[in-house]
Amino acid sequence: MNKVLQLTAVIEREGEGYVSTCQEFDIVSQGDTVEGARVNLVEAVEGFLEAASPSEIRRRLKKETYIMPIMPTLSKPRPKVAARSKGA
Repeated sequence: MNKVLQLTAVIEREGEGYVSTCQEFDIVSQGDTVEGARVNLVEAVEGFLEAASPSEIRRRLKKETYIMPIMPTLSKPRPKVAARSKGA
């Protein structure tokens, strides 16, 4: 019986396509659509898990990954002050 891992995919638009990243293994893939990027990432992770040694998998696997919102505060832009000329 195969073991199923639950990992995290972050998919971002980049230009005309999408880039997908598996945070736990630092594996990246891409696709023309969100679903294509996700499928390609699954294939890339599966390929890594098939080819890597158990010690390489343990070394690269991040045990804890947290995805959560952050709410930074944007400062209002300061008005620009005109520079004074030296003779004034």
